[in-house]
Order: sequence, then C-alpha cells, then structure tokens
Amino acid sequence: MPDPFDKLTIETPEQTALEFPLAGLGSRALALLYDSLIQLLAALAVVIGIVYFGPSLGRRWVGASNWMTAAAIFFFFCLYWGYFAGFEILWHGQTPGKRQAKIRVISASGRSITPFEGIARNFLRVIDMLFVYLPGVIAITVDRQNRRLGDMVAGTVVVHEIAAEDTLWYADASRQPALLPDVGSRLNDDEFRLIEAFLARRLDLSPEVRHQTAAGIAARIAEKLQVEAGNRPSDEDFLEDVARHYRDQARFR
Repeated sequence: MPDPFDKLTIETPEQTALEFPLAGLGSRALALLYDSLIQLLAALAVVIGIVYFGPSLGRRWVGASNWMTAAAIFFFFCLYWGYFAGFEILWHGQTPGKRQAKIRVISASGRSITPFEGIARNFLRVIDMLFVYLPGVIAITVDRQNRRLGDMVAGTVVVHEIAAEDTLWYADASRQPALLPDVGSRLNDDEFRLIEAFLARRLDLSPEVRHQTAAGIAARIAEKLQVEAGNRPSDEDFLEDVARHYRDQARFR
C-alpha cells in the first residue's frame, strides 16, 4: 500500500535513514485553525475583562485607563508574535493546534528546533499570512518539502507524528522489557527518533550492517543511560526496551 505522505529522508552517521512523513496543507490548516481559535478566545477574554472591570477600576484609580490600554496592547503584541514561537520552542516544535493535528516542526537535519529557528520561522509569518495566507499556501504547494517562507528561511520542516500503535518494530511483543533508569530525562527526542528509525528499518539492512548499526546505537545509548554492557540484553532487545520506556513515560508526544 503506498504511503499517502511525502517523506523527508535523512541519513545518519550510524547508516540509519530517518524518515519523516511531511505534513501537507490540510493538517497544517487544521492546526492553524485550532491555534487561531485559542488566540481569539484569549483576546476576547482580555477585552471582556477590560469592559467589565475597567469602569469600576477607573473610579478608584485615575491612571487606570492608560495602564490597562498599555497592558492590553502589550498582551495582544505577545499573543500575535509570541504565541507560535513560544509554544514551538517550549513544546519541541508543537503548538496546541499542532499537537491536536499530530504534526511537529523539526529542523531540516531531523533534530529538534532551536530557539533561533523557532523565532526565525515565525518572524516571517506576517508575510506568509498576507492575502488570507496566499504566499504561504503557494510556497507549501510548490516546495518539495512542503515548506512555507518562514520554514525556508529558518531551515525547518513540518512533519506528521507517528502514533505508537503504528510503530510495529517489536521482535517479540510478549517479552518483558528490562528495567532501565529514567529514560525520559536522560534521552532526547532526536535520540529516540534514531532508535525508532533503526528498529523500523532493520529488516531492510544486511545482517552485517544491521549488527554493526545496532551495536553502535546501543553503545551510544547505554553510555548516555550509564548502563553497563553486562547489565543489558542484546543490542536490539536493549534498543526495544529503551523505546518502550520512552513511549511509556509520554515524553514523545
């Protein structure tokens, strides 16, 4: 069955290809609609608060009107310019809308976005949104990686999340995973993606490459988790166990 999504494929030093299904116009529009609704509700809440509390506060404080106006302007500025960048930086490439649409912004190299990339891609949002988002729609349509102008400048792409139930890489689903340290706090999303990419593609590798790749990734992860070689199962079982613990701790959403 053909994959309905275009994919971004990145080769890692461990000879494992990271594959990310690119998000298209539909899922990105759904995320934007959800985020815009949140912004609208937040703005309405502030306006209602000013209308309701402003008169009574003004009778007690002469300068209340000026201060409330200044605070409202500052809030609306932060809401418009800071909402997307702030959430994407703090939530590893997601806003509430992107989380609902199950999409995420990542660097074109496959790693999580940096604060600079999060700010840069959203700085150009004002241009992408001109004429009811016409420049952004055109850019996403013609670009091979479905990037809008902000993504092109920042070097980012928007990809679909892969649901846990769609990740079929357990060699033996009945095997109980080994007890491991706090995986969620010691590993990051990029390392988890590397593990998942190998587990998903290992059957396509030759036995020699598969063994070498598993050993290299397992050694790197074991060092990060401070797990001695004698205290862990085989390389591939160890990587499965790490991925299970990472999923269970709900760090990759």
